[in-house]
Amino acid sequence: MRDQLFDNQIDIADFRFDANVVKVFDDMVRRSVPGYDSMIQMIGLIARMYGQENTNYYDLGSSTGAISLSIALNNMHNNNQFFAIDNSEDMVNQCKKNLNNKVNNLHAICADINDINIQNASIVVLNLTLQFIGVELRSNLIKKIYDGLNPGGVLIISEKIHFENKQIQNQITKLHMDFKRENGYSELEIANKRQAIENVLITETKEEHLKRLRDCGFTDSSCFFQCLNFVSFLSVK
Repeated sequence: MRDQLFDNQIDIADFRFDANVVKVFDDMVRRSVPGYDSMIQMIGLIARMYGQENTNYYDLGSSTGAISLSIALNNMHNNNQFFAIDNSEDMVNQCKKNLNNKVNNLHAICADINDINIQNASIVVLNLTLQFIGVELRSNLIKKIYDGLNPGGVLIISEKIHFENKQIQNQITKLHMDFKRENGYSELEIANKRQAIENVLITETKEEHLKRLRDCGFTDSSCFFQCLNFVSFLSVK
């Protein structure tokens, strides 16, 4: 379904992943996030490379299940359990519908990812998820993931970032707005969504993300993908 959630709203509430968002989510994210399909494809290829036999794969903040499906389709290993976790019941229900009969050993769970026990993991993904978690909680979550990963396992993080240099930030922001316009969003829709999400989605710089990963134990981290202000990090334990 085409995303028209913000085409005529006047009173803008903070953004919520409710039933209305779920209906248009796949269209919304592809028209809002530059390189989204490439991001999903690369995460699947990384899972193919780093997945291990007899281990768990975690998709934290799984939304409608695109990442879980990409990982499953690329999985070359045996006896793996797939955990798709999201705190929106509507998202979890849609994920179950989307992945029904497509992913074996799938556990789609409605829960706060901060409360999930990560264990025997070779793949953990936070795809456009960490940015919706309070900054003060992010290190604890990354450390918990690090502790739950097996040696050689990986954490993949995709995030919207910002830049310390104001000139660069302004340039990238303008390009991102042009990207949305090219994908059919009106000025009203762009302004309304930005107002709705600005208190919910808290960005950091690329350097802040890499420092946190180092502080939490990852000595091998790199940025393997970037399109405008959206990046993906690969960290190997």
